[in-house]
Amino acid sequence: MQFFRAINTVKAMTFDLDDTLYNNEPIIRQAEAALNTHLKQYHPKTAALTPTHWQQLKRDAITANPTYSSDMGKLRLAVLNAALVHDIQSHDTQELDAAVQACFDCFYHARSQFELADDVHSTLSLLSERMTLVGITNGNVNADQIGITPYFDEILHSSVTRPMKPSPAMFDEAVTIIGEAPKHILHVGDNIIKDVYGAINAGFQSAWFACNREMHLPRERASVLPHVALDSLDELAHFL
Repeated sequence: MQFFRAINTVKAMTFDLDDTLYNNEPIIRQAEAALNTHLKQYHPKTAALTPTHWQQLKRDAITANPTYSSDMGKLRLAVLNAALVHDIQSHDTQELDAAVQACFDCFYHARSQFELADDVHSTLSLLSERMTLVGITNGNVNADQIGITPYFDEILHSSVTRPMKPSPAMFDEAVTIIGEAPKHILHVGDNIIKDVYGAINAGFQSAWFACNREMHLPRERASVLPHVALDSLDELAHFL
């Protein structure tokens, strides 16, 4: 553990999820592979689309609906709708909607088909017995499916009405839920901009922890230093 700033008494914590509690990249690859298998079986024309085509559909969806950039679920649904419209021969709206939802459900289930490490469970369990915990994520993992819901009073997901971190929107909402001054809330996250800068900009304290890579500040796009950098998640017990 390395301290960069003086820390006030910690009365509550907020947590990023992806790449903080678990390595998200292989999970997303697993979900993309599951979706691709589904598409090959049921929608071969869509399965044949190139990565460049998928990226263009994503850009088009965000251009048409800029708030989708903060809502990964709605963005994926819009992209799937645009992709599958050419694969539904009948052009029946109900058939298209059902196909889009089936593809989304396939991805979403696979996206949350993993288990957290035992030390993550034990740390969250210990902390949740002593203070309020709130999740703040730009992603859309199914918290019930991965078994973290019992530890958190609430988990906030970015959406069309909740701008993504580093916007202060979800941090401010967490303050209302927790009922403590931001200076007594420690936000734990892996991303120097979205989590560290976002938290400090919202008046929070910040603990930097990335489970998916070696933590080396000079390699990060750091415009602000965290209050503390953790070597392991269980070091958070220090603040109890």
